[in-house]
Amino acid sequence: MMRQMRDKMKVIMIVTSVTFVGLMVFGWGMDITGRSGGRPGVIGSVNGEPISYDEFNAAYRNLYDQEQRARAEPMTSSATRQLEDAAWNQLVMQKLVQQELERRGIRVTDDEIRQYARMAPPPELAQNALFQTNGQFDLQKYQQFLASPAVDNQLLLQLEAYYRDVIPRSKLFYQVTSGTYISDGELWRVWKDAHETAKVRFVALDPEQLVPGNQVSVSDAEIGAYYRAHRNEFNRPARAQIQIVSIPKTPNAADTAAAREAAQNARDEILKGADFAEVAKRVSKDPGSAAQGGDLGNVRKGQMVPAFDQAVWSLPVGQVSEPIQTQFGFHVIQVQSRDSAGARVRHILVPVTISGPHEDALLAQADSLESLGEKLSLPAAAQRLGLTPRTADVIKDLPVVPGIGRIDEGADWIFGEAKPKEVSQVFESPDAFYMIELTSKTEAGTLSQQDAAPTIRQILLKEKKLAKATEIGREMVDRIRSGQTLDQAAAARGVPVRDAGPFTRGDFVPGLGRANAAIGTAFGLQPGQVSGVVQANGVAYIIQTVERNDADRTEFEKQKQMQRERLMQAASEQRWQEFLAALRQNAKIKDNREQVLRPANAPEPQQANAAF
Repeated sequence: MMRQMRDKMKVIMIVTSVTFVGLMVFGWGMDITGRSGGRPGVIGSVNGEPISYDEFNAAYRNLYDQEQRARAEPMTSSATRQLEDAAWNQLVMQKLVQQELERRGIRVTDDEIRQYARMAPPPELAQNALFQTNGQFDLQKYQQFLASPAVDNQLLLQLEAYYRDVIPRSKLFYQVTSGTYISDGELWRVWKDAHETAKVRFVALDPEQLVPGNQVSVSDAEIGAYYRAHRNEFNRPARAQIQIVSIPKTPNAADTAAAREAAQNARDEILKGADFAEVAKRVSKDPGSAAQGGDLGNVRKGQMVPAFDQAVWSLPVGQVSEPIQTQFGFHVIQVQSRDSAGARVRHILVPVTISGPHEDALLAQADSLESLGEKLSLPAAAQRLGLTPRTADVIKDLPVVPGIGRIDEGADWIFGEAKPKEVSQVFESPDAFYMIELTSKTEAGTLSQQDAAPTIRQILLKEKKLAKATEIGREMVDRIRSGQTLDQAAAARGVPVRDAGPFTRGDFVPGLGRANAAIGTAFGLQPGQVSGVVQANGVAYIIQTVERNDADRTEFEKQKQMQRERLMQAASEQRWQEFLAALRQNAKIKDNREQVLRPANAPEPQQANAAF
């Protein structure tokens, strides 16, 4: 039952943390070295180099622990599968990079390690308060530490291992990206795109409004030809139709009152002499500021949500506010200083969460729903509890239901062994408890021509209407070339002339869109010129540029070097990612996870965990 499961969740999570290894040793028949039943101790290979069970387990466990620390709710089977994929991909890239280092003969010397250790500490050490002065890394403090007797051999060995791994990879990165350079011409183009502006008048010839449906038609032969040419576009994922009923985990009035009271208690404690920062560290649930005693740094006017912003700019400096409610919860705010440039602010956040009694009531309702679902259909069970079921379509690769969010656990049931008319157990998502009745499901596949025909018909009708709208536009352009104005040609067709701008090449322009042929045309015309017919967004446009403002070359020269460094960094990263993608594409990778981790008739890890 949901209540008992929740009460035992801590124990379950502890057991889960060892179950993955336990399943490998016992459920999947491996010994502790990763060998079993004649199977080799590998889970796959990269260019013939094996990836062992132990390597995979270590990578998976590291990712699992990181993810579990960041989650308030239990891990779902879908989430663990994603972590398995992430661990696998991580190991594959490590193997590929190491193989490339060996192919290129990239090594690291002892002198390089000593130099890096003295001048370039690992990020964890650079961020340690022990080696900082006024919040900044102090190299002298770090070097004094390395030279002191306090440094033990274990730390030195860890540093050596770190640099032996990092330095060769850094060398490879610089070899791959060393040819990256952004020319002045490219820099100027980027600057122009962001700073050159245009103002236009335009006519938008919308085919749906301009071309009646009886003027175009689509034959069965045309549908067949389109289907044969675009068959891959009609691949469809597995999907299902379900009935679903949910019990939202939404705080009620009592929860709101409890959060307000907790915030008021924090304020009262401070007013009685407690240190604001210490109370914030203990009480505040703001992950970005609680550890810093609630310090938000310098806040500009209009930067925060309205209620918070109003308090910041109206509170007397030094005064501790009454609890102020925003969409994040209740805030206790103190403005430490304020001037025209901004305000130094700290706060305590108490979010509105479901209280213990409310949670007990929700769990009891979920238990009742599950008990009824064992005997009744979902609509009947929902009716007994005054709940309203609804229908929903669920896609296997993206199992989202509006109002509930992702239903990963439910999707595992739906696309597993569930059959039509079966009712699930009660599942839990971050936002709700929910129960499902499967109506029907369809396996992944390709739509037949008959099923795809309605969609194809609409596509071809739109194309034909756009072609006719374009013909109308060409007639209008001919009139303009013969001496009519844009307004006269538009009036003759009964369409309006609209204004837009000023805008840059990167802006979204209402009526025109973003980064398309219409925007490019606006910057390709001289003021007063009228374009030919331009197609964009499924609409035919005629554009007249009214005003062009060139980018400032002097300002460009002032920032050119900074822009070059920024773009080169981005270009280097892109080249590196392309290099890694090419390594993987050209590699011979064998992935035996499904056969090894989930062989036929072996229990799924999630099912085994549920036994606890």
